[in-house]
Amino acid sequence: MFVVHYRNIFLGIGALLLAAAIGAILFFGLRFSIDFTGGTLLEISYTQERPTQDVISSKVENLAVGSYSVRAAGEEGYIIRTRDLNQDELDALTALLSIEENAVSVDRVTTIGPSLGGELGRKALFALAALSVVIVLYVAYVFRRVSKPVPSIYYGFIVVLALLHDIIIPTGFFAIMGYYFGAEIDALFVVALLAILGYSVNDTIVVFDRIRENIAANIERNVKESFEITVGKSLQQTYMRSINTSVTTALALLALFFLGAGVTENFALTLLVGVVAGTYSSIFLAAPLLVSLQKKIYKKG
Repeated sequence: MFVVHYRNIFLGIGALLLAAAIGAILFFGLRFSIDFTGGTLLEISYTQERPTQDVISSKVENLAVGSYSVRAAGEEGYIIRTRDLNQDELDALTALLSIEENAVSVDRVTTIGPSLGGELGRKALFALAALSVVIVLYVAYVFRRVSKPVPSIYYGFIVVLALLHDIIIPTGFFAIMGYYFGAEIDALFVVALLAILGYSVNDTIVVFDRIRENIAANIERNVKESFEITVGKSLQQTYMRSINTSVTTALALLALFFLGAGVTENFALTLLVGVVAGTYSSIFLAAPLLVSLQKKIYKKG
């Protein structure tokens, strides 16, 4: 009952986090990788001790390729992103990156055109929008028998509101990371957002399903109980399940972040922020929103 009783506080915290994330996106903007803007990705490694990132950056600047980024990849190499380079420019860059006896090895070269990057961005947005619509319809159908005291369609809308919370916060976090540390939005980031959506929906549905079961049990036993008490009881019955699932998932993501390959760091970090945001929204936002909505409907009635 604690969360339901102090729901305005928790809803306010969620609103502040959401506003901060949106503010970060608007103020700092997002750094898109070549997956969306088009360009060349070059992954290199060295046979001996890896040079510092400043040394690599200075060599890339000498070629005058325009905007670029350099990021560590594992313990031996770097991932360099630039505008679209022709073969001569690519050969010149590879030659510049060689350091006397410490030969450079080109492990991967990927070139993506601007049109392909734009198409990927449109498909990503379409996937997120389509998933949201499907979730609303699915949840409304599943909860069709629970039309009182809150219409079933509202369950679906609240799930989508929670989803927006869970994807905007990681996006805002990466806007800050991009501004201060050069983190970029790439295809793996979109994959991470889709994974967060699935995780968040599952966590929220568990809580809502328990609410549905308790409402049905009250009707069957002819128990007169306020919706607020039913929701509070349902939350108490799902606290440990949600927290335990989140902790174990977070531990796995931390292991991936610290021990995994460099290219998966942003992916793991995005998922980690999303899991934390999803846990908060499932417990402290979704169910309390149901109670607030029910009270507004009751007052109108």
